[in-house]
Amino acid sequence: MNQKWYLYIVGCKDKSLYTGITKDVNRRVFEHNNDSIKGAKSLKGKKPVKLVYYEEYKSQVGAAQREREIKNWKKEYKLKLIEKASL
Repeated sequence: MNQKWYLYIVGCKDKSLYTGITKDVNRRVFEHNNDSIKGAKSLKGKKPVKLVYYEEYKSQVGAAQREREIKNWKKEYKLKLIEKASL
């Protein structure tokens, strides 16, 4: 069974951006926003977060490569990517 992977970006209460990968975007955003043990520790105090961008991949490797690429970008480039997609 081919499970899709997603690269996602959430916007935080403090206007910062968080980039990650997951198999289930909605579940992951829920985990970030609720006091789940699985929520990212770096988002503590930045909630609520809102999904602002995502891309679909056929493999975890593809999503992880894209995540690494985007995490190295300046915020202005991430904002341009989000603006082009405008969920």
